[in-house]
Amino acid sequence: MAELLAVCRVHVLLPDAGAVGITAIDKRPVEGRVKVRPLGLYADLQANRADHGGVDQAVYAYAQEDADHWAAELGREITPGLFGENLRTRGIDVNRAVIGERWQVGTALLEVTQPRTPCQTFARRLGEERWVRRFAEANRSGAYLRVIENGDLGAGDTVDVVQRPEHGVTIADWFGVRYGQTSDGAAVAARLLAAHAADEVRLADDLLRRAEQTASRTLTS
Repeated sequence: MAELLAVCRVHVLLPDAGAVGITAIDKRPVEGRVKVRPLGLYADLQANRADHGGVDQAVYAYAQEDADHWAAELGREITPGLFGENLRTRGIDVNRAVIGERWQVGTALLEVTQPRTPCQTFARRLGEERWVRRFAEANRSGAYLRVIENGDLGAGDTVDVVQRPEHGVTIADWFGVRYGQTSDGAAVAARLLAAHAADEVRLADDLLRRAEQTASRTLTS
């Protein structure tokens, strides 16, 4: 059974060397039930909505199984929220979630939109050498979700996949295309674009643009 282990919100805004100057990556577990709205969890904050926020990146989920991988790799505990995630799950392969599949969590309905893009803020948060490259090479990105139906959720809720598109492109598939880990990027992009055109899935603006670019480069090469 897939379940929600922790719900995490911003604990404190931290100064950051990036262009925004602050970051809300310091997420920590909270008790009780939390409301979920189109821009994410109630009382959470997205300091940089241009790159890490908005309705298509309203909620970020990361699996305990992937956290365990990194705990062994780094020799340190990866506590819920350390990667800036809102939801720490167990029993569901977040990276193998199909883009556009929908999860019922508590009374909220969420839709998988795209993988997390590792950035220098994330690297500064972890303080690990070559972190962005290592995170990308592992292809354990976790998934962003949009809110389809407002609701509330809390630790202990089940995570039920209630709808899965037929195109079959997973978070890991697309992350692999983004970071040159697959030789059939054009085919993956084509499947996503066809599903989007058929209204099988509504691609996030950033993913749609990148899929079009991937397909275009192949056609003109």
